[in-house]
Amino acid sequence: MSQPVISVADIRKTFLDFFAAKGHTVVASSPLVPGNDPTLMFTNSGMVQFKDVFLGTDKRSYVRAASVQACLRAGGKHNDLENVGYTARHHTFFEMLGN
Repeated sequence: MSQPVISVADIRKTFLDFFAAKGHTVVASSPLVPGNDPTLMFTNSGMVQFKDVFLGTDKRSYVRAASVQACLRAGGKHNDLENVGYTARHHTFFEMLGN
């Protein structure tokens, strides 16, 4: 018996629809290369787009958000960059689903 095929687009939509139904604002992905932050070369997590909110320099019209953020694996706290290309789950580009 074969498993049903679920597309990546279906996973994204299901995720965003779930949180939208719970009152979250769906926020578009920020650019992979942040244009307004000279401290970052790449977006490496789903939290980058909210950095100014956490620092208290920006306030949004919403308090709960959900997004599918494009990210680039660039090392860091859990540095597994050396595994890129050697395992099926380590890629340089990925999307982080977050709320």
